Amino acid sequence: MTGPPLAQTPRLAIVDGRAALPPGQTWALRGTTSNIRYTHRTELELLTARQPTLGRPEATRAALIPIRKSQAWWELAQDERRTILETRSHHITIGLRYLPAIARRLYHCRDLGEEFDFLTWFEYADTDGDRFDTLVGELRETEEWSYVEREVDIRLRR
Repeated sequence: MTGPPLAQTPRLAIVDGRAALPPGQTWALRGTTSNIRYTHRTELELLTARQPTLGRPEATRAALIPIRKSQAWWELAQDERRTILETRSHHITIGLRYLPAIARRLYHCRDLGEEFDFLTWFEYADTDGDRFDTLVGELRETEEWSYVEREVDIRLRR
């Protein structure tokens, strides 16, 4: 974790669309799905072919990792961010090694004016917990991660 944690909460509810939030909520995170960014055609095709659907019965574990990157990241041009993301940090390549065992979905929050820039949602089987830890560890060691100002790692079990 980088930066302050979120307040403790006894449960997590995922609400699609503009549904009303439950009374007495501790906090809410909002994001929207979008096109896959920073990818070349071959990477997009590999991601699409290998990415499993969310909600698989065997995926009894999940992680929600909200991330906020620094202003320095956002001041870079898109091609500079791509170079750091994949050419030097190998973010997409690392993620591909863990598909299809670890499914993921990225939600964008920055343009919504939210506290975090991204909400990263992962699902995996209990037997893939160590693999998930390795995946996250590899990503946290990259140059790209040096631009992360805040992240909260929330682990869940169904």
